[in-house]
Order: sequence, then structure tokens, then C-alpha cells
Amino acid sequence: MERLKPRGTRTAVFARIAAVRALRFVTLLVGVSVLAFVLVLNSPVDPVQAYIGADVNVTDEQLARLREYWGLDESPIEQYSAWARAMLEGDLGTSTLYKAPVAAVIGERFWASFVLMGVAWVLSGVLGYCLGVVAAFHRGRLADRVITAYSYVLSSTPAFWLGIVFLVVFAVLLGWFPVGLAGPHGVPADEVTFAQRLHHFVLPAATLSLIGVANIAMHTREKMTDVLHSDHVVFARARGERGGPLFWNHGLRNSIVPAVTLQFAYFAELFGGSVLAETVFSYPGLGSTLTAAALGGDVPLLLGIVLISSAFVFAGNLIADLVNAAIDPRVRNRM
Repeated sequence: MERLKPRGTRTAVFARIAAVRALRFVTLLVGVSVLAFVLVLNSPVDPVQAYIGADVNVTDEQLARLREYWGLDESPIEQYSAWARAMLEGDLGTSTLYKAPVAAVIGERFWASFVLMGVAWVLSGVLGYCLGVVAAFHRGRLADRVITAYSYVLSSTPAFWLGIVFLVVFAVLLGWFPVGLAGPHGVPADEVTFAQRLHHFVLPAATLSLIGVANIAMHTREKMTDVLHSDHVVFARARGERGGPLFWNHGLRNSIVPAVTLQFAYFAELFGGSVLAETVFSYPGLGSTLTAAALGGDVPLLLGIVLISSAFVFAGNLIADLVNAAIDPRVRNRM
């Protein structure tokens, strides 16, 4: 019988994955940009009216000049083509809310959101995996029932509601943490100390971290339970393996790959939760900026953040595929 030939080296597999994903990434950006542009055009918010606000002294002639200046008097296809050409040249436009280039606004707010989501992503993944392992090893007992009930409650809890609860309890009633912002009110950003930033950072990070624990905990619990009931683990138990050695020798390798995949796929939910959490805590990140852009009719900024968030979610899925291919040869051979 002829031996099966390997489908290629690890480098070749990764190169093939990267090429396919690059094509999908371009297609995704085009589709998202078209959809977002159509939704903005059909939005009830008028960008010109949002820009001038309550100024009643603006004449119809001035309004017409503003529309002409921004190209709003052109057809939708012409507007999208002009915006797409500028975007390909690296120009995302100018924010009407912040009176600054969209790229500069996004760059300034991106790192605040990146740190918040990064910390929440790591904490939720580690805590969720540990809780799932503990629940599986104590299935049916008190620890399992508590972790399962905790996960079910959190999985149905909106991020904004949990954030409001944290504000009421820890900021208003107990006074342990500030109500919002990324630093003390009225203090210039370059004068805010690390301790002050950390003090303002705790509640938003805790909100996002706890929301993300539920899915990874329950998924790990089920996967680890399957592993513990497999034949090779039953044989290992018969040899006397228990607790830590059983987990390190058999449980970790078979449960970590699905957990990694699920955690990277959590990027989309993480960004959505970040929008709500940042709005509740007035945290100056991309989430609260996206909300302000939508309410203020800032079309260039809104479209720019939508594209950045799409790239962020796509990157999470791509990293998950590459990590799985690196960890598990079976996954690599199917690609």
C-alpha cells in the first residue's frame, strides 16, 4: 500500500494559509466598507446638521457649500469611489467631531483600547480555562455546580449592565474606584501617573474580563470531561495517576487547542463588549469613540473605526488558525 505523502512542510502550510487569508481579508474589507457606507447613507443622522449643531444662523447657501465641499451632493457611487481611493492612498479623511485626521484620532485611541482588551483577553482566557479544568475534575460536586451557575449567569449578562453594577457598588457606594475616564478629571494626560491610570483601569478591565470567562470555562469543562472519560485516561488512572500529573500528561494537550481557538474567536465579542464598557465608564478608547462618531454623524471616523475593528477581528481568527496548525499536526494536515 502506498504511503500517504505529507501535504507539505510547516512553512509551506503557513504560507498557503497566509495567502488564502490575505485574499479573504481584502474581500472582507471591501464587503464591510460597502455595507458600512450604505448604512451610513441611509442613516437618519445628517452629517452636516450634526457638524453645525444648533447654529440657526447658517443659511441654506452655506449648507449647500458644506455639502459640496464634503462631496455629499454627488451620487452614492461617486462618494464611495472617492472615499475608497483616498483610503487606498492612506487618507481616511478628517473627523468632523475632533477636527483632526481620522488616522490620528484612531491611533491615539487605539492603544487605550488595545491595552484594555488585551488585559481582559488574557485574564478571561486564563481564568476561564482554569475554572473549566476545576469544574471537569470535580464534576457533579460543589465546585462544579458553583462554576457552572456562575458561567450561566455571566453568559446572559450584558457588558453594560455589569459595568453599571460595578459603578454603583465599587465607585458610588464603596468609593474604592473612580466613576470613569482614564485619569483624574482636569489633569493633563502627560501628568497622569501610572498608579492613577491603573486605578481608573480596574473597573473596565474587570467588566470585560468577567464577561469573557463564561464561554471558555464551559467549553473547557466539556472538553476536559471527554478527555477524562477517554480510554487512555482511564488506563492512566488504573496505573495510579491522579490530579496534577494526570492533567499535565493527558488533559492539557487535548483541551488547550479548542480553548485557544475559542479564545481567539472571542475577539469579535471582545470588541463589542469593549464598546459598551468604554461607553459606560467614559473610557477614551475606540469603543467610546465609535459611539460618539455614530451619534455625532462623523462619517469618516465611523467608517475608519469599522474597518479597523474588522481587521482586528480577522486578525484574531487568523492567529487562531496559525496557532492551531502549529500545535496540532492533524489541523495542519487538513489545511
